[in-house]
Amino acid sequence: MGFLQRISAFLAKWTPAVVALAAVEAYFLPDTFGWVRGDAQTALLGLIMLTMGLTLTGDDFRALAARPADIAIGAAAQYSLMPGIAWCLVHALGLPKEVGVGLMLVGCCPGGVSSNIMSFLCKGDVAFSVGMTTVSTLAAPVATPLLMLWLAGENVDVDAAGMFKSILLVTILPVAAGFAMNSTAGERVWFGKAKKLLPGIAVAGLACIVGGVVSAHGRDFARSGVLIFAAVFCHNAIGYVLGYLCGTAARFTRPKRRTISIEIGMQNAGLATVLAGKHFPAMPEAAIASAVSCVWHSISGAMLAGLFNWADGIAGRLRRKAFKH
Repeated sequence: MGFLQRISAFLAKWTPAVVALAAVEAYFLPDTFGWVRGDAQTALLGLIMLTMGLTLTGDDFRALAARPADIAIGAAAQYSLMPGIAWCLVHALGLPKEVGVGLMLVGCCPGGVSSNIMSFLCKGDVAFSVGMTTVSTLAAPVATPLLMLWLAGENVDVDAAGMFKSILLVTILPVAAGFAMNSTAGERVWFGKAKKLLPGIAVAGLACIVGGVVSAHGRDFARSGVLIFAAVFCHNAIGYVLGYLCGTAARFTRPKRRTISIEIGMQNAGLATVLAGKHFPAMPEAAIASAVSCVWHSISGAMLAGLFNWADGIAGRLRRKAFKH
């Protein structure tokens, strides 16, 4: 058990490198992650969300219920900042219509499940993260097509029933199961030891999912060009910054500021990729922009979580040094 705990700690510490290495391997050896498709990807996401639920307690949800306005602020920021940033970048960079549609589609989608993983890894507010993801996803069948029609002048039909089923299977049920297990066995010694393996499981699952996306779309990334990546990079980075500033303005706690930063910056680009392929078959660059976002958001989110943890380590060392003096 001690050996496995050390592996878990190592994976959590080097999350950005692990995810990036998986992406590189999948690009050059796509068959390695060729199995991460469809049901396998859903199962991996469900497993990761189960690990999130295993860290939650009743106190987390009571605190969340006491401040429902926090989730409302987060959802409002999600559906205003990211679409607005995308629209501004499309016009500021003079992006071709096809690329612009893909970028705005990413901006109009709800938060991604991967954001919950990043909040977990950087000691954010996981309950708040799951709440934001759930609310933004349930609002997506209305919000996403309306925003796309308004900003891009394009009609997008979103499968409301399918999205609800996805959020139920991938997020709500696994988190609820993990929470129930933590509530019944959380005080047992063996359970406490086993929970130390959770970060490593989450990182390994995320790396496999990113590898699966790269194995499917890697050659498209190579043809996408610098312009698409620059637009995706700016969209994502500005979202992180404005999300954190939004949390600061709302007087959120530090864990919540980290969470809202990640939730707003990381979109459900996987959904955007599917919608682009279905509704804009004549615009292949739209699907490529969405797929690039899918991979980059996971890598950058891992990097941001690592940066937050690095900052915690520096602050801890400074406090210990000050205490000694």
